[in-house]
Amino acid sequence: MALFNRRNNDAPSTTATLAVDPALAALTGTYTIDPAHSSIGFTVRHAMVTNVRGSFGEHEGTLTLDGTDPSASTASIDVTISSVDTGIADRDGHLVSGDFFDAEAFPLMTFRSTKAEQLGGDAYRITGDLTIKGVTRPLAIDLEFNGSATDPYGNQRVGFEGSAEILRSDWGLTYNAALETGGVLVGDKVKLNFDISAIKAAPQA
Repeated sequence: MALFNRRNNDAPSTTATLAVDPALAALTGTYTIDPAHSSIGFTVRHAMVTNVRGSFGEHEGTLTLDGTDPSASTASIDVTISSVDTGIADRDGHLVSGDFFDAEAFPLMTFRSTKAEQLGGDAYRITGDLTIKGVTRPLAIDLEFNGSATDPYGNQRVGFEGSAEILRSDWGLTYNAALETGGVLVGDKVKLNFDISAIKAAPQA
């Protein structure tokens, strides 16, 4: 289902005109991310030999979907840095310290979309501005639209899952320690993972 503007490979300098899909048009509206059924996580190499996985337990955001003009759809996410959880309290405490995120000075990580496009089928790419530790840089997130459904409580939901890779040093996260055997303690490349369930807001009277 084409939620976002379809890429026109035959005429890249123009925008394709598509018939409006009634099912797509019905999804138009503002959706609030449901943190109880969503996750924002990361994976990073540790000591050159294994991976550490973590997530942020506190986050909020809004999706605005426009089924009749999909290019107008937007996404906005705020993540509370102090909610980081890698399963080890001492490591989490180090991550929120000045060595890494400096959560006291920079309590939020934010994403604001600037562009969306369909790559084919239910695959999409959202491009936007990611801000970490006061540094804002562009980020492209590859997403899969998992569909829509009405839950047992009457809420209309949409679901997406996706991923992106960043170099943490690009956002000023440069702390590291050298290993005696060569290499460093923490990898620079970080994989971000998103599993989003969002609830459609009731129309305003």
